[in-house]
Amino acid sequence: MINALTFDVEEYFHAEVFAEVVRPEEWPGLESRVVESTGRLLELLAEAGTLATFFVLGWVATRHPSLVRAICDGGHEVACHGYGHQMITRQTRTQFAEDVRRAKKTLEDTAGVSVIGYRAPTFSVVRETLWSLEILVECGFRYDSSIFPIVHDRYGIPDAGRFPHRVTVGPGLEIAEFPLSTVSRFGWRFPVAGGGYFRLFPYQFTRWAMRDLNERETQPAVVYLHPWELDPGQPRLPIGRIAQFRHSVNSGVTQRRLSRLVRDFHFAPVRDILAGPRALPASKVA
Repeated sequence: MINALTFDVEEYFHAEVFAEVVRPEEWPGLESRVVESTGRLLELLAEAGTLATFFVLGWVATRHPSLVRAICDGGHEVACHGYGHQMITRQTRTQFAEDVRRAKKTLEDTAGVSVIGYRAPTFSVVRETLWSLEILVECGFRYDSSIFPIVHDRYGIPDAGRFPHRVTVGPGLEIAEFPLSTVSRFGWRFPVAGGGYFRLFPYQFTRWAMRDLNERETQPAVVYLHPWELDPGQPRLPIGRIAQFRHSVNSGVTQRRLSRLVRDFHFAPVRDILAGPRALPASKVA
């Protein structure tokens, strides 16, 4: 089973947990660490012979175009994470369309390749923002990977499809959806896709969950991480203890765990799974 390995390329201060303490106009004055942390990721993947999808923030691509080219030169997929890392729930349709068009053009001009995939900041394709999928199709995207089919305080569509599927968003308009992975037990869905869950739960749990998806449910997993999750030395910003715990717990072991993950399972970019022989079923997200 080939699983999708994905990374959301953004600075540590772009995380939603800092949205109330750092304004976008302050971002240029903060220490940049994304080149170094993403570089460590690229080295790890090169050693393992593994390719992945990198959802790059347009803001990062504008300031570090050589990083985008390094991702592309490594054989990885360059995909879109929007431009200004604003949750869709805080944008109008016009603002969202302008943001993704700007980001897509920036990435395509920088990497010299077509960008067909999108992931919303903070997985903010939720029930109230499903209109965003139609705009993505109109902008030329072929797949989205923003929906987390769980209950969460910031994101999630709890009853959305758990596995890759096709969604009809309008007359003649269709997009593939690659939801973040969960395991289902006792009527509950448990997130196992990566990020804070990958850092918080023991590695043995992640390995069990992915084997369960691959072997029992015969489905690919969609795994995600951020480069800042491999950076325990990142500056600390003024947030509460619980928020800081969620943001940084076990960041010192993330790189070692990721090294084990890419040895234990087979991975590919989302574009390769989309183009593969496995047909995606039609489904509804609402």
